[in-house]
Amino acid sequence: MTLGWMSIAEVRWSVLLIVVGLLLCGIGTSSHAQPTQRALSAQLIAQVDSLANAQLAIDGVGGMTIGVVGDGGLIWTNSYGYADMARRVPASRSTVYRVGSITKQFTALMLQQLADRGVVQLSAPVDRYWPAFDAIASHDARARRVTLLELATMTSGLAQEPDPEERYTVGRLEDWEHTLIAALPHTTFHAEPGVAWEYSNIGYAALGAALQHAAHASYLEYIPDHILRPLGMTHSGFRLDSAARALLATGYAMGQGIVDTVAPRRELAGRGYKVPNGGLFSTVDDLAAFMHFEMGFGPDAVLSRASVARHFAKLDYATNDLTSGYGLGFHAIRRGSLVALGHPGSVAGYLSAAYFDPVSHTGVIVLRNVDDAHFDVLNVCLRVLELAASAPR
Repeated sequence: MTLGWMSIAEVRWSVLLIVVGLLLCGIGTSSHAQPTQRALSAQLIAQVDSLANAQLAIDGVGGMTIGVVGDGGLIWTNSYGYADMARRVPASRSTVYRVGSITKQFTALMLQQLADRGVVQLSAPVDRYWPAFDAIASHDARARRVTLLELATMTSGLAQEPDPEERYTVGRLEDWEHTLIAALPHTTFHAEPGVAWEYSNIGYAALGAALQHAAHASYLEYIPDHILRPLGMTHSGFRLDSAARALLATGYAMGQGIVDTVAPRRELAGRGYKVPNGGLFSTVDDLAAFMHFEMGFGPDAVLSRASVARHFAKLDYATNDLTSGYGLGFHAIRRGSLVALGHPGSVAGYLSAAYFDPVSHTGVIVLRNVDDAHFDVLNVCLRVLELAASAPR
């Protein structure tokens, strides 16, 4: 059988019986677990260092930070190479990176928070909260209206980007919704809502716009107020103050062996509509705090542990061989006996991946300031996770 995306009906029982059982054994029981700090062995650290250095040697550009998270939080981190090659600034634990599509997990969490508070309904149509959504070029009033949940699970049928994409990926951060509205008439549906899976950046931007209107709060303020600060993510955000800018890794875009810093630097001035789908800056410590929360260790003030467990206990799509799937803002991937949950990210000059194993309460974060296609950030993350999750306790 050719690998592809199965329908929701085909996937719902086969995948959920497998994944829900694994997750309820992991995340679902973590609310009763007592966090314990454990250290990585010298042998495991040597393996991770060897893997990281081998990957950096592929192009010899930029740097990388890796972190390992356990049930007590960040248990180990190390950095390699340079945050800024011109100034010979080494990458470090405090280096700030763009994390790209990991941002989608924060937008999905905003949806979960608002749904738990009764502010929105997951099954409600997007245009109930944001009528501007109906400006999409191929919107058909006779078709069933797209829901918030369909945007969050990539089942809305929307194309990945507007056409032409580059026209709408510039502009001030504060103008992101205006840029998004301008892009909607140049966005199309590739499928009917709810019947196919297609990764959609503009769909997640639309989700962020609908949620900020429902919450009567700017997306740029809501995420820091309700997620970042309550989780202690003090070095993360959408705006760079002088302190964060001094710690920001220079982004290096790689193409045909040419190192480019112009495009990554230009995006720092404004990312057009690409904010709720990829605009966040963060550090390894801050993402470790977020991952610890995702593992089910709270705080409940951000989202109840029962809601976190429900959040991860459902996939909406999976590949035919059940090795990869997508849920409400997260990617699930199976490698052998390991089932990892998280998200990768890729923007001009930066790559990222953050995945955790809900059974062993082990997670790995990889942050890179080079977008070299030869560097497989997901594979590096999962390989380190395999090593860390299987290490003796």
